[in-house]
Amino acid sequence: MKRRYIKWILVFIWAIVIFIFSSQNGEISSQNNRFIIELFKKIGIDINTLVSVNADFIVRKMAHFTEYFIFYLLLFNAFTDDFKFNKSLLNSIIITFIYAVSDEFHQSFVPGRSPTYKDVLIDTGGGLVCMIFIYLWNLIRKIAVSKNNIT
Repeated sequence: MKRRYIKWILVFIWAIVIFIFSSQNGEISSQNNRFIIELFKKIGIDINTLVSVNADFIVRKMAHFTEYFIFYLLLFNAFTDDFKFNKSLLNSIIITFIYAVSDEFHQSFVPGRSPTYKDVLIDTGGGLVCMIFIYLWNLIRKIAVSKNNIT
């Protein structure tokens, strides 16, 4: 029972992390992006050289994707205590989408930020990619187990 609570606490902590990042005004958010770009430069990766578009834009969108990839993973992990595999997959993507929509709505009240449906798609896409990874991992595991049972 304690383990179940810990899983849900992690979901809520991550939702708060997303909320905090979304609460930062446009200037602070841009500073965070520049920090990440500089951090990559220090380890020898120049994002500006790698991409033909603005590196700040790429970092911002990858942050959205990554935040919601992790959010989906935590949700799925929590749902597996109460639901079967497929229901956990479905519940997790629905909640991920709803939270992404609410997050963009929240950003409409933050100075220098604005809500976009594209960010909802990117956020949900992060969850969807995580869902596909989990599904494939489970499928590969089932195939491996069935092969071991046959031989």
